[in-house]
Amino acid sequence: MTHTSSGLRTERRFQSPSPADATGSTAAPAPTVEIVIPVYNEERALPGCIRTLHARLRDELPYPWQITVADNASVDDTLAVARELAQELPGVGVVHLERKGRGLALRTVWGTSGADIVVYMDVDLSTGLDGLLPLIAPLASGHSDLAIGSRLAPGARTVRGPRRELISRCYNGLIRFTHGARFSDAQCGFKAARTEVLRPLLAKTRDDAWFFDTELLLLAEHNGLRIHEVPVDWVEDVDTRVDVVGTATDDLKGLWHMARLKASGAARVPVPPRPEPAAEHPDAVLAPDMARSQLAWQVGCFVSIGIASTAGQALLYWLLRGWWQPALANFVSLLVLTLLNTEANRRLTFRYSADDIGAGRAHLGAGALFVVGYLITSGAVLLFRDAVPDASAAAETLVLAVSSVLVTGIRFLALRLAVFRRRPR
Repeated sequence: MTHTSSGLRTERRFQSPSPADATGSTAAPAPTVEIVIPVYNEERALPGCIRTLHARLRDELPYPWQITVADNASVDDTLAVARELAQELPGVGVVHLERKGRGLALRTVWGTSGADIVVYMDVDLSTGLDGLLPLIAPLASGHSDLAIGSRLAPGARTVRGPRRELISRCYNGLIRFTHGARFSDAQCGFKAARTEVLRPLLAKTRDDAWFFDTELLLLAEHNGLRIHEVPVDWVEDVDTRVDVVGTATDDLKGLWHMARLKASGAARVPVPPRPEPAAEHPDAVLAPDMARSQLAWQVGCFVSIGIASTAGQALLYWLLRGWWQPALANFVSLLVLTLLNTEANRRLTFRYSADDIGAGRAHLGAGALFVVGYLITSGAVLLFRDAVPDASAAAETLVLAVSSVLVTGIRFLALRLAVFRRRPR
């Protein structure tokens, strides 16, 4: 196949697997794999990367493969070195772009790839190549749509300085908190995707630089795609082109843009649908209808959390009432228990129908319910005090608990029908 970028026409041919990998089977042909190495001013690191990767693919990968070096407007001899490697090693191609940007390079090459599976890794090979086959295999089988290497997943082994470790953990924690993401490491330069599901996502991505990885993963998860994580061995290479401060700023802007995109509904992409789960055994005894079972789970879980929240609020109110006036004590106790209640419902009650609801958005949506709950419960306590001026704190607490039950019912309906409503895919 061919690719033209910035006036450069480059042949990209797939390398056949070695004879030792041939099975003689009449099954469907093995999926083809294209591995992209984005580079900018990497004349020193590129030869070692390509030769090492080429040898591993030739000896171990059981699928037809191709390596593509994507040169991002390098101003040193990177492009010349890449062309020499392409002449020397079969299955190596070169694409040259006139503008910088890893996201731009991946969108350009992946978007025109004829391979069934596309991969990218960093030129420094910080991620151990032992993870390459586990990265590709779930995609080749059709089990998963995207696969990522993770330095933060259980079983991963990482050698890097405390500064990058702290920055990475804080950033990935921020993604999980603001978007409810379930993947653990958005930034590891070791990712793969099935081309069929990737192309609609690429049409929606906008970032040309380092946020591209996060943008792609958030779009994939938002649209119900299955992301497989591979714990990797990762050794830091300090010879990096990353501007940490500038990248962090762009990442924060990107997260805000993605939140707006998801809230507006513009992040929905027409990806190929995944078949619904079905029993393999012909005599399987199937569970009740999913909708009914989910409703039963939601009601039971919500009631349990509501009882615990009501008891917790009453206890906290009783403790605070010794120092504060009723309105303030109720405000603080309701605020604390509302936060805990919302998070518990997000993680447990509505976990099936809240796949694309982040923690930040869930708590924001519950904020309106907090106001309603506060007005109802505070109004009930104040009206009771007006009617019975000499009532004890215990009597006030009982009134508060009864009014909280009413608020709980309102919260369930609002959370289920509005905040955590399943959107059609």
